[in-house]
Amino acid sequence: MNLPFQIKTIDEFKVATLVEKKSTFMARVYPVDSEETVKEKLSAIKKKYYDASHHCFAYKFADGNFRYSDAGEPSGSAGIRIFNAIEHFDLINVIIIVTRYYGGVKLGVGPLGKAYYLAAYEVLKKSSIISKQLFQKCIINSDFENISSVHRILAKKNSKILESNYEEDVKLICLINIEEIDEIAKLLREISKSKAIINPLTELIYC
Repeated sequence: MNLPFQIKTIDEFKVATLVEKKSTFMARVYPVDSEETVKEKLSAIKKKYYDASHHCFAYKFADGNFRYSDAGEPSGSAGIRIFNAIEHFDLINVIIIVTRYYGGVKLGVGPLGKAYYLAAYEVLKKSSIISKQLFQKCIINSDFENISSVHRILAKKNSKILESNYEEDVKLICLINIEEIDEIAKLLREISKSKAIINPLTELIYC
């Protein structure tokens, strides 16, 4: 799987409301990183706002997977417009759900699409957009003699130590910037004469 080394996303939930010809469009944006989280957010919104006319949405993941839904609105009038707002801000790992309460006045496909786009655009304008880098979970095994040097290298490379186990030797579970793994492995070998070894795992995380 080829994932980008850096992404732009949002740091927290936001909501924005737009009223167009008596119809109310409530746009909510969430940071997400899995299909399971997407399903949870959609389910919660549909349950809470069960009396709404429509719950249209769009999302995009770092692996390139994306989806959008008109949720019963005319084809091309909602989901793709929400997705266009996500693309406008060049965001990844987000979902926008726009809940519509129909006000009794038909908008027509063009104005309807514009309303969905503007609702999504406004909620993203309110959001704090942040950059995240791709980290890989790794295990570092080291003897006690070299552990201080290991800590210095990890700190210099902005790695994150999740767990430390001190038994016969030292075992560190870390998150390491994926672009730095080879360099860190080289430095560890050099300072420890191969007594400090890094073992990358399969888990990848943006942080």
